[in-house]
Amino acid sequence: MAFEIKSMALGGTLREAPWLLTVIALAGMTLTSRSACQAPTNANSLVQDGQRQLDEGRSTLEVSTLSTARGLFEECVRRNRNNSVCFYGLARTALYLARAEEAQKDKDSAKKWRDTSITDVRHAIELNDRMADARALLADLYGAKITGMLSGIQFGPKANAEIQRAFQLDPGNAQAFAVVGRKYLYAPRGFGGDLDKAIDSFRKAVALDPRKDENFVWLAIAYRKKGDSESAKAAISEALQLNSRSVFALRVNSGATE
Repeated sequence: MAFEIKSMALGGTLREAPWLLTVIALAGMTLTSRSACQAPTNANSLVQDGQRQLDEGRSTLEVSTLSTARGLFEECVRRNRNNSVCFYGLARTALYLARAEEAQKDKDSAKKWRDTSITDVRHAIELNDRMADARALLADLYGAKITGMLSGIQFGPKANAEIQRAFQLDPGNAQAFAVVGRKYLYAPRGFGGDLDKAIDSFRKAVALDPRKDENFVWLAIAYRKKGDSESAKAAISEALQLNSRSVFALRVNSGATE
């Protein structure tokens, strides 16, 4: 059915003014083009806002702040289900929510958040299998699920495969070295635990990314476990200079967390 919309300027119908149809079509294309350009900007804005909230939440371990960060990344995913960065943000936020719940002695909630983080980071990798940081995070999450021999058999090979892939993608990935450091730090000696290798891995991590305060905390933990109190003190001092509000660093400095 032909449109019979009257043109106020010219009188008559659109069917009588074919050039007007062309103008309307071009205008529609322009609006569509602008919307397409604006969508990534909106997604980027959500990622940036989410990252700011996440940085605050990882320092303070406040559930409310981390929940706000997660909400921003969830909105990003709702707008674009194919955005791997948004899913990676969700995964990191879930990880820190797990740590926040652990600090409150809620192990069940912490476990649920870690499982959620695994789901989220897998989505990120499915969308972009060349994200070295995501591979390292997944390796870390698998490693955290190892609590004994049976879980070691189940998750150990998965963790090793992911960390190997992370190094293949980025041989100088600071996060991957930190993950390896935690593996050496907490594994029993009979299963590859080695304090010297843990310290070496954490030192590589802080050398590669000297702005990452958390890796200095892990280095301090390893030095303290080794019995090198002076080096531990220097490492935790560096962490607190980078982020004086870090609950993690403050708790390790006070001896409340190992």
